[in-house]
Order: sequence, then C-alpha cells, then structure tokens
Amino acid sequence: MPASPFDGLRRDLAAAGANPATTPWGELTRAGPGRETGSADVLEPPLRHVCVGEPEAWNSDVAFLDGSQHVELVGHVGTDPLVAAVVRAAVRERSGRRLQVREELSRRVVVARPHVLDRLATTITGHDCIALDASVPPHPLHDLDRAHAAIDRARAALEVEVSRSYRTGRDNWLIADGTLAVSPEWATDRRMVGVVKSHGALPFEGTDLDTYLTIPAGHRSSVFVVSGGGRPPLHAWGLRLRAWEGHDLFHGLVRVEVAAGNADAGGADLLSRRLLAERSPLATGPRSDRLLYGIHDVDRYLRVRGAAT
Repeated sequence: MPASPFDGLRRDLAAAGANPATTPWGELTRAGPGRETGSADVLEPPLRHVCVGEPEAWNSDVAFLDGSQHVELVGHVGTDPLVAAVVRAAVRERSGRRLQVREELSRRVVVARPHVLDRLATTITGHDCIALDASVPPHPLHDLDRAHAAIDRARAALEVEVSRSYRTGRDNWLIADGTLAVSPEWATDRRMVGVVKSHGALPFEGTDLDTYLTIPAGHRSSVFVVSGGGRPPLHAWGLRLRAWEGHDLFHGLVRVEVAAGNADAGGADLLSRRLLAERSPLATGPRSDRLLYGIHDVDRYLRVRGAAT
C-alpha cells in the first residue's frame, strides 16, 4: 500500500485502541447495483454471529467466474468524448487440483453520443457501438460517467453470456465474483454463488449493523433477504474470511449470495465452510483479504490475456 500522509494518524489510532482503516475510500463511497442501506428481512432472527465450523473442501468440480475491463478516453468530436474499452469474461473450472479455462469471451466496445458514432462509423469498425441517450443534455464529464456505467453493463452482460455457455450440460457449483442481482438467470440458479467483496451499501442499520460489521473470523451472519429493483430476491449472509481486529471493519468481510430458498441454516454453513477453504493459496493484491484464490486465478488469467492483445 503506498505511503499516505495519514499513516502517522493511523498509527496513533491503533495506539489509542481504534482500528486503522485499510479499505480504499472509493469502495466505501460507491453503491452496488440494486442495493439500498436499510433493514433487510432476517430469515434466522435475531441477526447474530454463527460459527460455521472448520473449512471444508468441495467434494466435486467447482468453477469460478470473473470479468475484466480496460477503459480509455480515446478522443473527442468537438467537446463530446469517445470512450473505448475491451471487456473480457472467463470461467475456469477446478477438477482435482487443476484449474482450466472452460469458457472465455472478449469484446471491443466504443461509447459516445449517437452523432459521434455516426460520424466515425468507418473509423470504429470492429467495435460494438453503445450510444448514450441523446435526450440527456451533453456534458463531457457527465458523459464520461455515463460511458463508464455503460461499459460496466457491457461487462456484466458478457459475464452472463459466458456463464450461460458454461452451464450447458453442467450442473456443478459456479462461484461468481460479485452480486447475482445483475441477472435473473443468476438470481435463480440454485448451483451458483455470488461473493461480493465491496461494501458500497450495507443491509442493516443501528445495532443490527454493528452486529453485521463485527462478525468474527470463521463466522457468518444470520441469513437475510436481498431484494430491489424488480429483481428476483436473493438470500445472503455476511461471512468473515479473515480476522479484522487490527485492520478495519471490512477486512475479510464478504457478502455471500445464493438463489432464494437455497440457504437454510445447514446449507449456509456448508457453503461458508467451503468458501473458507478457498482462502488458500493466498491471493495477492489490495483486496486479498476478501479474494478467493479461484477468483484471483481468473482475474490473473484475464490480465495476461489482456496484455497479450
């Protein structure tokens, strides 16, 4: 982690008995799709900490899904920006101890206002074109934000497409990096798990929020319902992969999501033990405390593929 002008303050906080923060500011100020801060419906009341037991390896093949995007502002037509991106998605399956690519897709996209895409039609061949809503008044910075959101959606759509291809003829568990709320297919797939590493929004308030944020290592929260935005409801719980004491409240904390009806107490405990087993080997990077190795492996593969093109 690069040096910060507040490193001294963090040390002083630790000496005073507080927990210095290590989670990047951007993760805490960016809300996830379809998530609202509030009081979720708890299916195992009251909201509490549940010890899930010792890590337990999967007893069958398991696959991991992730996507990536490389985004650049490549130019302007007048003051209107043209944004380009390469989005990728892949599924790598572990059979025994070996991880192999089973499905992979990539797509080049450009995002701009419709008149920009029309003007550059012969220049941007080979790219999928995404037109911004022309009814929204032009603004170069706001258009960049909207372009990034459009690319996020393009990446999510590619991940759904890859998962759909992988699912053909297969029924083993598929672990996705992120929320299952991006797709009704995912939200109703009873052999799929979403592992959400970011906490731009939280499901509880008051004392329940205190309970949720102080889950000990190797424990989960009670199962609760996540719904909103017209999406199918999901069952979810917080799971602490690694101890947070001495770090910050979000260190090692993930939200696990499965299809509604797919997480009774025994099922949530079993999936949690299996996810705890995925902490090893240790992933590297700024969010390694919340990163399963299988997801890290897909991410690393996609980075290598991106560097080769």
